[in-house]
Amino acid sequence: MAYFYIVFLGLLVTYIGVVSSTFVWKHHNNEELPLVLEEIHEKCPNITRVYVLTEPSVRNVPLYVIEFSDSPGFHQPYKPEVKYVGNIHGNEVLGRELLLGLANYLCERYLNHDRKIKTLIHTTRIHLLPAMNPDGWQLSSETGANDFLIGRNNNHSVDLNRNFPDLDAITFELERQGISHNNHLLRDVTRLTAPVEPETRAVIRWMMAIPFVLSAALHGGDLVANYPYDESRSGAPVSEYSASPDDDTFRDLAMTYAESHADMADPKRQGCRISNDDTTSYNFGKQGGVTNGAAWYSLKGGMQDFSYLATNAFEVTLELGCKKYPPTEELEEEWHKNREALLAFIWKAHIGIKGIVGDDSGFIKNAIISVVNITGPVPRPIRHDITTGDYGDYYRLLTPGHYEVTASHPGYFSVSRVVTVPHHQTAARILNFKLEPKTSWFDDYTTYGSYPYGLRDGQPRIYKRSLYEQVTNMMLEKKDTKH
Repeated sequence: MAYFYIVFLGLLVTYIGVVSSTFVWKHHNNEELPLVLEEIHEKCPNITRVYVLTEPSVRNVPLYVIEFSDSPGFHQPYKPEVKYVGNIHGNEVLGRELLLGLANYLCERYLNHDRKIKTLIHTTRIHLLPAMNPDGWQLSSETGANDFLIGRNNNHSVDLNRNFPDLDAITFELERQGISHNNHLLRDVTRLTAPVEPETRAVIRWMMAIPFVLSAALHGGDLVANYPYDESRSGAPVSEYSASPDDDTFRDLAMTYAESHADMADPKRQGCRISNDDTTSYNFGKQGGVTNGAAWYSLKGGMQDFSYLATNAFEVTLELGCKKYPPTEELEEEWHKNREALLAFIWKAHIGIKGIVGDDSGFIKNAIISVVNITGPVPRPIRHDITTGDYGDYYRLLTPGHYEVTASHPGYFSVSRVVTVPHHQTAARILNFKLEPKTSWFDDYTTYGSYPYGLRDGQPRIYKRSLYEQVTNMMLEKKDTKH
């Protein structure tokens, strides 16, 4: 009898523990937010990690992130990294709660052996930052949670989505000069128009520390998926389409979210008013639920364009609804509207191509991946290169079509290959490169006389597939390092 009582008590405690950790749709305050993340981690310890960014907010509130991966804390070649950032404007709170809900959903579905969710987590490293601006959230919540502006900024009264270095101005000036340089532009910044806030610094360091491939910022106030560029080339405040070199891919990313959302792309839904006292509204569903940023209105210093121009990541901005601070009773309904879109967007990290660049001795870091679209009769260079990471790995998001892809690095002969990106991708095409040093015995000018045909004029080499397989296998045997 005593044994039965002990077993029953144990089961009761376990049951109570399960009940107490059940996710509740509500507005979680700054003290509750990390507790929710820790509860999720305790339920799914093998696929999650909770960590904080390098700096807290102005009011010293940590910026918490939860990560999902089959090897939490480690970057793995061939596994793209994705991030969602919520609550960059403190009074736009739906994204904050959706990311908490998404974290809970990923954990529960994994434990329930959901095949699609398990595959997503095993092939992708996912980072969720529910609140970039906890100070603004606190102010907005304390003042009634219904003002269109109060709480938008951080505790220094700075709009964090105008606080990133303005890399658009640099790339537009380079375009005017005819200089083809449109990536990793942070090193070209010579001055800042305003001090960088601690929350912004923390996110920039995060971007630089982890090789993100895909990203989205969650906002509120309208219902539309917004894609780069956010800043107009001419300086016009509104209605100027400002296309990036990857305009086709960005539009595809935005359309994926809009069309997977319950009503973002619905042309018959009601539009959002511009402000509380405004009687006019516009329904972005009439244009597929997406917009180019500057075609809507131009802004400088946004996180979206900074991400694209400073790193390898493609980022869009998701406006999740007309209400910036929806009431508690509407949160679960909003979750059901956004759930499939949040998942579909993460899957987009697996479009295009990916691979490893190396030589006979191992990985080549910071190799350049350049792409020319050769789908039509006239080749079209996509003037936005990406670079390889610590393991020589790269991830290049592309829409379906035919492409010539070139891997290059100073001191090596460039190699070009042609690849076809199919429709309805579930996994990126793998395209590995092995580069040959220019100083190798084959190219010793004094010993062997003139260069063989094709090397002097930079003609691409053709390597046997077996060599790619050998170098790939050799690279993957190396141990990962922890971030």
